[in-house]
Amino acid sequence: MQFDRRDFLKTGTALAAAVALPRFVSAQGAFAPQPGAWRSFQVVTRMEIAQAEGRTQAWIPLPSVNEKDWFKSENSTWNTNGKATLVRDPKYGAEMLHVEWAAGEKAPLVEVTSKVSAQDRAVDLSKPGNASIALSAADHKFNTAGNELIPVNGIVKETSDKITSGKTSELEKVRAIYEWIVENTYRDGAVRGCGIGDIALMLKTGQMGGKCADLNALFVGLVRAADIPARDVYGIRVAPSKFGYKALGAGSEVITKAQHCRAEVFLKGYGWVATDPADVRKVVLEEPPGKLAIDDPKVVAARQTLFGAWEGNWLAYNFGHDIALPGSSGPKVGFLMYPQAETASVRLDCLDPDGFKYTIKAKDLSAA
Repeated sequence: MQFDRRDFLKTGTALAAAVALPRFVSAQGAFAPQPGAWRSFQVVTRMEIAQAEGRTQAWIPLPSVNEKDWFKSENSTWNTNGKATLVRDPKYGAEMLHVEWAAGEKAPLVEVTSKVSAQDRAVDLSKPGNASIALSAADHKFNTAGNELIPVNGIVKETSDKITSGKTSELEKVRAIYEWIVENTYRDGAVRGCGIGDIALMLKTGQMGGKCADLNALFVGLVRAADIPARDVYGIRVAPSKFGYKALGAGSEVITKAQHCRAEVFLKGYGWVATDPADVRKVVLEEPPGKLAIDDPKVVAARQTLFGAWEGNWLAYNFGHDIALPGSSGPKVGFLMYPQAETASVRLDCLDPDGFKYTIKAKDLSAA
């Protein structure tokens, strides 16, 4: 991948121009999430496996994130004609429901109901942080380590070093990486699902298009390569945006294809900080009328806001990577954000919910 000084200068120039533009203000107000009232949601995942053969099993991701300032996984219940076991990944704490059906079961069925609470989050990075807020050495090491799809050496480290050259503080380095992602990647609508997140391949080939699991993984990898803790958070959109963004919310109660991962960075003095450069690129491509310019006020507002804030219309499943599905002879999954299933020891296509026969529905209990 080729870099020159002009590539990095254009990021700063574009940002300066963007800041000078008026912020997008919809009928619902400016895009400015702030902690406040908690919202409660019920999410129902129903799976019916057609043409089951031999040993049939499934793995349903369960909400397992509990962060006192923005998300609570409350409880999950289920009904099934199989044998269900609650499983927790030992490394990341990602929870899933593992269901196994007898070989003769012709109509495997499972329905999982989860309840969660969420609120908007935001941090004012212009104010000095609390020096006592820091990660332990062990947590720092855990959240700066590489994994199968997100290495922190080689071309990832080289790219991170170039982007952050001349930056001294953690905040300056993370901001530079965030702006570089916004400027140098794009959302590719042809990519299936949320992408695969193979960031070294993206950099080696120069193919910088993808979706959230690609673009936010690249952000996380570049930040980790700068020895700053970062993590992906895998989840699903559960409600429309209250700020008027069509691209940043669920379009209906059926959220089967609304999966979305976000990213966080840990900054000394501030704690875990919300970021989402992938959603900036989603606004560019998909926010009506579509294919917006980078200096469109809607994009500018998203770009400013999504460095430090999130809207609480989203469910967080887990932070996990390289997840082994218990009982499966197949490969690990890079992340657990979609229901998974196998029949006759063949992994079904989790990105084909119609053929797979699963649906996910969400209800805002706070609106009742």
